[in-house]
Amino acid sequence: MSTTHVFAPVAGRAVPLADVPDPVFAQGMVGYGAAIDPPHAVVEAVAPVGGKILKLLPHAFIVMTSDNVGVLVHLGLDTVALEGEGFTTHVNQGDEVTAGQLVITYDVPAIVAKGLNPIVPVVVMDEREAGNVVASEAVSEGAEIESGASLFTANK
Repeated sequence: MSTTHVFAPVAGRAVPLADVPDPVFAQGMVGYGAAIDPPHAVVEAVAPVGGKILKLLPHAFIVMTSDNVGVLVHLGLDTVALEGEGFTTHVNQGDEVTAGQLVITYDVPAIVAKGLNPIVPVVVMDEREAGNVVASEAVSEGAEIESGASLFTANK
């Protein structure tokens, strides 16, 4: 069994995934994890784990670890509709990244101004067992979390 420590890609208030106002994320359809409600400022979204950028979109990215654990970071809800507006990517698909490395600059006020929710779900792709993802204390308490702090642990 491998254990993957997943770190917060942005600072903000840690939120249980079940509390995300989007059924696809809240019900674990994509996978299990946690979310962060970011401050209303321009924030730097960093890699939550080290590995290869498997998929890079302006509003989301997936990092695949050496243990083949795919971690999705989705910047805001329904932000695909913005077609990249409010996001600046700093890496390329296929790049190797280290945990904490800048991936995307995220203009939260621009997202909020468009009427979209800026919350950032972070999930282990295709994880079907909720019990394999153990949220940090910050998530269970709904506490503030710093970028790079422990968000959850995934056991595979």
